[in-house]
Amino acid sequence: MIVVEGAKTPAGLVSQRETPQAPKAPRSSGTASKAKCLERKSTVKLIIAKNLDCWIWTIIGKRCGRMKKSVVSKEYQKLQKDIIRLQEQWKQDLDPERVQPKLDKAAIEAGVPVIALAAIDFDISLFLQWIEDIGGLLSKYQPELENQLDLIRQSLSEETTKRWIDEAFAFNHVYFASFAEEKGIDPWLPQFIAETVLRPYLQLTAEKVQPEIHYAVHGTGCPVCGEPVRLAQLEENGKKVLHCPRCLAHWHDKRITCAHCGNEDHESIQFLTIEGDAASQIQVCEECKGYTKIIDTRQYIVKPTPAMLDLNTIHLDFVAQENGYHAAGETKPAN
Repeated sequence: MIVVEGAKTPAGLVSQRETPQAPKAPRSSGTASKAKCLERKSTVKLIIAKNLDCWIWTIIGKRCGRMKKSVVSKEYQKLQKDIIRLQEQWKQDLDPERVQPKLDKAAIEAGVPVIALAAIDFDISLFLQWIEDIGGLLSKYQPELENQLDLIRQSLSEETTKRWIDEAFAFNHVYFASFAEEKGIDPWLPQFIAETVLRPYLQLTAEKVQPEIHYAVHGTGCPVCGEPVRLAQLEENGKKVLHCPRCLAHWHDKRITCAHCGNEDHESIQFLTIEGDAASQIQVCEECKGYTKIIDTRQYIVKPTPAMLDLNTIHLDFVAQENGYHAAGETKPAN
């Protein structure tokens, strides 16, 4: 159990809260609270569905005393690096003319992601080849998936592939879960694959419009792909730059501002810290219960990609969610 001084702590990621062992401490404006582990040991199985990001990670581990900076296995980190290399290679294979984003100032100011108005000409044969590539990589790490991957390959006609693209764009978890159930395969696998092979198109779109992306409308997610905001970096002169690990777009935001609801009240913006992790904070908002991981990458010798930084700081997601905060802030009903 992670306990944050001065805050109620939920018994799990989405279960009821339980009364803290110690009385609440008064909160101070914009100060950092420490997240600590209780002395008792516990075994945890953490499954984080990254909201609109379609990746599903299962992490099994033990925690007690001081929490580790990363709870992700070395093998999974290596797999992720291999996937990123594949995606970069795929992006190089793309004809840039197939991706034509349309920058509409009024739409951007209304929070419509750029990708929603982009004209993308998908190469179905290339898309299917990428599915073969990612299938081969997954089989290398998890040979037991081979039969399921074969079922997916056999099921992907041109028409079904086009449907996969449409549903991946729409973040349609229900469609992919239904597909998996119909084929008798693990529910996470189809959407994982679809999202993985979609990302080069998203990243190419972001590259083309990045010079015009300076800010985002709070509460609407990434201004390019719509992914919920959860990762920020402190860069030159301590400026807070929000990064999307999905399409790799980035944009600036005020240091003490909630990325989800725009709250700037120092009294209701708090920072949680992890003992022994001086480079990381979790900015939490008491107005919408949203959170953002803030990493001071100036302290890194080698700066990781946003996708790897997001993965390697997944323990911060766990701490935030265990304390009742969400990767996408809540919308309060009007009075």
